[in-house]
Amino acid sequence: MKRKLNFEFIPDGTWHYNLRSILSKKQWNYIRNDAKERTSGRCAICGRKNCRLEGHEQWDYDLDNGVQILKDVISICHDCHSVIHFNRTSLKGDVERAENHYMKVNNCSYADLRKDLGEANVKHQKLNTVSEWKLDLSWLKRFIND
Repeated sequence: MKRKLNFEFIPDGTWHYNLRSILSKKQWNYIRNDAKERTSGRCAICGRKNCRLEGHEQWDYDLDNGVQILKDVISICHDCHSVIHFNRTSLKGDVERAENHYMKVNNCSYADLRKDLGEANVKHQKLNTVSEWKLDLSWLKRFIND
């Protein structure tokens, strides 16, 4: 079931590769601020306002061709980001807060959360069958003036 807030596990081999690490600080801030403006300073997922917003990269995966495709950068609150990257949150030890936020935003039960988490882990395992991902960053062309 598609929910308002979802787990978005990235392949293990791509954990430390993100736009922030390949763009300059000025370029990343431009993209992050664009995302913030598109939501009028609110979290794009839960709608929270008056909080520190973080840039989150959304990806699609072409398993057949091993291509990781950037589809958007959105502006979200820390709690939503903690849910999306639940595996990282688990390593940091703030699972209960992330679980509670997931259930609140999605208006679902703990059983629903566990089922959704299981499905996300199955997808994650499939993503990890690709040994090396190629990047498709064509989404960034929207920031280039011709």
